[in-house]
Amino acid sequence: MIMLYGSQRDYDMLTGKAVDGRPAWTQEEIGALHAFMGKWNGDLVESGEFVDAQGLNSPMLTRRVRLKDGVPVVTDGPYAETQEVLAGYTIVECDSFDRATEVAARLAGAPYPYAALDSEWHVDVRPIHGGVDEIE
Repeated sequence: MIMLYGSQRDYDMLTGKAVDGRPAWTQEEIGALHAFMGKWNGDLVESGEFVDAQGLNSPMLTRRVRLKDGVPVVTDGPYAETQEVLAGYTIVECDSFDRATEVAARLAGAPYPYAALDSEWHVDVRPIHGGVDEIE
């Protein structure tokens, strides 16, 4: 599973809001990102490695369920202590973990309107196990 991360700030900028002194993304920048992701997913479909992909809605629509004194307590997001959240995922079926990592690394080429991409951006690549006997 390739896990993509974002923050409420990212969602806000993508929907036309300026945040923290950074302007909202332009329609051209959003279009370039969608085109990049469409090609990235299309290449995976074409290679036969694509299994599934989903984007997740804004962190402000998150609910967290925790136990407090043995009773479930629900809190609405976003959460101040969390800067980045899971924004979406892509599941690939590759010949190796290294190949899945290569696929994920191609996401570094996604268009991003700010020079800070290399210090803020990351994705995680993690194997999906088929059962408890596969956990390492």
